[in-house]
Amino acid sequence: MWATGLTAFAAVMLLLTGVLDIFRGIMGIARDDVFLATRSYVFQFSLTGWGWVHLVLGAVAVIVGLGLMKVSTWARATGVVIAALIIIANFLSLPYSPVWSIVMIALAAFTIWALCVVRKEGDQGLFG
Repeated sequence: MWATGLTAFAAVMLLLTGVLDIFRGIMGIARDDVFLATRSYVFQFSLTGWGWVHLVLGAVAVIVGLGLMKVSTWARATGVVIAALIIIANFLSLPYSPVWSIVMIALAAFTIWALCVVRKEGDQGLFG
């Protein structure tokens, strides 16, 4: 029973994270002057480039979140990968929007937790 609840939680969190990332991507593509531009940042890309990265990750996250609503195995595995990529992308864009990036990292981390904690009945896990 709780496993179904965690999968639903992960699906909603991934959908929310995806929609927010889509909005962030649109902001970066349409009006990149919204973000703070930093000089001498190691992972420096154009803000429009960051916008495209977030837009694509957000769109894939929404698709995977919809797949999680049907509780498919491919969506669980892909959800963990997409959430991890969202964490990495938001970590790399911390200087541009620090608060927003931290919120997105937290949402994606909760998604990974919810997807990894669910086990089938009688599953012993990795170590017994």
